[in-house]
Formats: sequence, structure tokens, C-alpha cells
Amino acid sequence: MPDLPRADIASDLLLDPWEGDPRLAAFFGGAWDAVEMFHRLLVDEGELRGLVGPREVGRLWERHLLNSAAVVPFLPETGLIVDVGSGAGLPGIVIAAMRPRAEVVLVEPMERRVAWLHDAVERTGLTNVEVRRARAQELDGALEADAVTARAVAPLEKLYRWTAPLVRDGGSVLAMKGARAAEELAAAAQVMRSVGLIDGQVHEASTIDGTEPTRVVSAVRGRSPRVR
Repeated sequence: MPDLPRADIASDLLLDPWEGDPRLAAFFGGAWDAVEMFHRLLVDEGELRGLVGPREVGRLWERHLLNSAAVVPFLPETGLIVDVGSGAGLPGIVIAAMRPRAEVVLVEPMERRVAWLHDAVERTGLTNVEVRRARAQELDGALEADAVTARAVAPLEKLYRWTAPLVRDGGSVLAMKGARAAEELAAAAQVMRSVGLIDGQVHEASTIDGTEPTRVVSAVRGRSPRVR
């Protein structure tokens, strides 16, 4: 299917070239109402509340919302999904909208961001979300997730230490990373083994034609780590 024409950005940084593109509603399907409302909240309040920079307001769809949606095919339809370092709600709010039969826990330590997450959950009408003010490493033993997600939180070596204890055996840790994802994964090999994660892979995940692929790094909790 050929790309549909998109609006000219010109010099207006607030004009998102994806705004009004009918492929967005088609892509998000049943999640569209919640995701579109979330986008509107980020446009109206994201910069004011220190959640996104001024240059990001005009590229929220591709760089943030579609980017967040790229992890969803790797997630279970049901069960417990934990998003650590949720921040502005990316990818956690998008995941909750696109996985309505799953329970989604948003983990965020900063009070002002927790307040925003509560507001966003209420105003998008999502009913499958819990917000917890905590650091991931403080929840060891408190959660047993089917999947843990993280976007721009920490290098994999740190992230795996924090998140592996939150995942049940057979569950996954899914990290959204940049161009050096494969190098990061290789550098984290020893840590992966020590925390019981196996089968590390880098996936290039696409959403809508014309967007940059998102690199999703997956790892599976293969066994409980040894007690030392």
C-alpha cells in the first residue's frame, strides 16, 4: 500500500506530520480512543509538566506513541505486564490500551510523574492499570510478571539486575533500545547468566510504513538465579 501524503511540517515544530493520518486509527484499532486521548494530553500538558521536550511535541506519534506500540506484539494478551521507569507513560499507557485483557503495572519513582500517570490513566478511561511509586529494585518479591518492559531506562547490565527478579520463569524482559542494541546485549551477557535470563535477541519491530523500526531486545527468564 503506498504511503499516504502527510502534512508539511514547515517551520512549525508543533505540527506533527502524522496528525490526521487515517492509518493511525486503523493501526491502533480498538485502542484508538485511549491512545488518541493520551496523545492529546501529551500535546496539551507534556511540555508544561516536564515530560517531553518542546521539539518532541511535534513528533509524538512516530518517535513516542508508534515507537511504544512496537513492543506490543512481543507481549502476552493476558497476564501481568510491568512497565518500569514509566515516566510519561511510554510505553506503559500505550501497552495498557493495546492489551486490554492484561493487567498493567506502571512503576515510577518520581512523585510528579506518578501524579501525571494517575491523571493519564483516569482521563484515558483505562481500567486495567495500576500505578506504583517505586524503583524496580524495590519490588523484588512483590511482583511476578509475565513480561517486564522498559524504554530508555538504563543500560541492559543494570536493567537486567533490576528487572529479572520481577519476572516469573518463562516470562520476558523487553527493552526498547537504540542503534547500539546488539553491542549492549553482548556486553550484558555475563549479567544475564547471573540473574537467570537466557535467549537474548535483538528484534527490528515495525508499525506503520514510513516509520523507523524500533529495536526491541528480548530475554527470557529461564531459571531462578543461584543463591550466593
